[in-house]
Amino acid sequence: MGAGSWGTTFAKVIADAVADLDISVMIWARRAEAAAEINERHTNSRYLRDTKLPASISASDDKVAVLTGADLVVLAIPAQSLRQELAEFVPLLEPDAVLLSLMKGLERGTDLRMSEVIADVTLFASEQIAVLSGPNLAMEIAREQPTASVVACTNEETSAWIARLCSAPYFRPYTNDDVLGVELGGIVKNVIALAVGMCDGMGFGDNTKSSVITRGLAETTRLVLALGGRMDTLAGLSGLGDLVATCSSSLSRNNTAGRLLGQGLFLEEVNDRMSQTAEGIKSARAVLDLATTHGVEMPITEAVVMVLEGTLSVENMAKRLLSRELKAEGELQA
Repeated sequence: MGAGSWGTTFAKVIADAVADLDISVMIWARRAEAAAEINERHTNSRYLRDTKLPASISASDDKVAVLTGADLVVLAIPAQSLRQELAEFVPLLEPDAVLLSLMKGLERGTDLRMSEVIADVTLFASEQIAVLSGPNLAMEIAREQPTASVVACTNEETSAWIARLCSAPYFRPYTNDDVLGVELGGIVKNVIALAVGMCDGMGFGDNTKSSVITRGLAETTRLVLALGGRMDTLAGLSGLGDLVATCSSSLSRNNTAGRLLGQGLFLEEVNDRMSQTAEGIKSARAVLDLATTHGVEMPITEAVVMVLEGTLSVENMAKRLLSRELKAEGELQA
C-alpha cells in the first residue's frame, strides 16, 4: 500500500523472492497514472527512474482490488498519514491478514510508533503486526545491491514467514522479537541524520559527522532502554546499521534535508525542494516529547527540534552541543 520509492522497491523484493511460487504481488497507488505506468511499462520513473520492475507485479488505484484476499499487507505510506489512510483500509482487510509496516516515524500528537497506530486502528492482535527496518536505501535495493534488514514481530512464526517471503538473492532478512527497539532505532536515526546533514551543509568534516553519529546512537540507546527495548537491537541492522546508512548517504532524504538546512535554506524552502517526505522533520518533535515524558536526555534531538522550530540557528547548534557539561562517555542517563 503505497507506490513511493520504498513501497515500490519492496514490492520488487517480494516479487523476486517468490518468483518461482504462485504468489501475486500488487501495489496500491494513489494516482491512476502511476498504476498505469507500472502495469504498462513496468517502471515507476517518478521514484525509481528507469529501474525495471518484475512483470509479475501489477498495480491499481482501487483499494478493494488490491486488498481483497491479501494475506500480507505492506504499509508504505507517510507516517503522519497512516491513521487516516488505514481507517479506509480496515473494512477491506482480510481478518487473518498480516500487516507489515515499512514506515519509520512517530505519530505527532500521540507519540505512538507505527505498529501501535496499526493496532489502535485495526484492533488486530500483535502476532498479525510486524515491522521491517534496517539500512534500506530504496534506490540501492532497486538496483539489486546486496543488503540486509530486520523483520520484527512479537510472534516468531509470523516474522519467519515474512522473512521467507522477502528473501531475495540481494535482500537478506533477519528476524527479531524486539519490535519497540527495531522501530525506535529506525525513527530516531532520521533525526540524527538531519543533524549530520546540517554538519555537511555547514562544511564540517568527517570528525564532526562521526561524533554526531556516535553520540546519536548513544541517545537512541538511552531512549530504547528506558522504554523496555534491548541493547543488542541497537547494535544490529535496525540500530547502528540503519543509522550509518542514513547519516552517510546522499540518497538519504533526511541527510539531504539537513544538508539544505545547513546551507542556509529555510524549512519551507527545504520542503518545497524535497520530492519525498523526510520523516525526521515530521517526527523530531514527537521523539523529543517521548524522551521528555520518560526522563531521557537527548541533546542532539533537542538541538534539531530547536532548529526546525526556529529557536536555534544552525550555526549555533554545534556550539550548544559542545558547551554541555563534561561527563564520562559511558553514562547512559545524561
